[in-house]
Amino acid sequence: MAGDQPERRLAAILASDIVGYSRLMSEDENGTLASLKAHRNATDPLILSHGGRIVKSTGDGLLVEFPSVTEAVLAAIGIQRTMAERNAVLPEDRRMALRVGINLGDVIFDDDDVFGDGVNVASRLEALAEPGGICVSAIVHQSVKNNVQASFLPVGRQQLKNIAEAIDVWRVDMRGANAQALARAAETVESEYAAIAVMPFENLSGDPEQEYFADGLTEDIISALSNQRELRVLSRNSTFTYKD
Repeated sequence: MAGDQPERRLAAILASDIVGYSRLMSEDENGTLASLKAHRNATDPLILSHGGRIVKSTGDGLLVEFPSVTEAVLAAIGIQRTMAERNAVLPEDRRMALRVGINLGDVIFDDDDVFGDGVNVASRLEALAEPGGICVSAIVHQSVKNNVQASFLPVGRQQLKNIAEAIDVWRVDMRGANAQALARAAETVESEYAAIAVMPFENLSGDPEQEYFADGLTEDIISALSNQRELRVLSRNSTFTYKD
């Protein structure tokens, strides 16, 4: 609580961001925001189901605290698999690839925020991760290697920005998991389920300033339908070419 002495404890910290988010926003702000919301609606429940608490959300970035480092890694793998499935049915230039970093360390909790080297290391590990990948510190690898059904590959000793001591870094081998996720998504697209296109709604009010309500309704429906993994939903860019 505000005014109380800050609490310090050991916690698993997950940091993530979207590769190329600025480019996507510059090309289509509304469509990118709608896609981001749809992805978050699909992945946030995974975080919560593994006991995670979203500490901070800054645009495309997330900072999450987990009481268990095993649950943090399992959540990250689940998120990346889900993102791979969702991206499989999107045009390549509209896909959103996440990078994830996970660290276990001593952090300071103050006013529902977290601080300290434990947080900073997680953020630096996220920057090292490949698109669609997960990088973890050596202490995370040591803690979960016998508890998680995943392969870890050594990245080597890294000197992270503004971190005093170099640390050993490992990455989760997502190749097999992502291949399975993409295959499942392809099967869904080729199945009996229909593709859905949400056509732009027309502003019938006669007031040009109300145009954004019609556009917003269209985008909300696209976003909601995109949460249904069995449906293939055409992107906003595809359908808004028919506006007017």
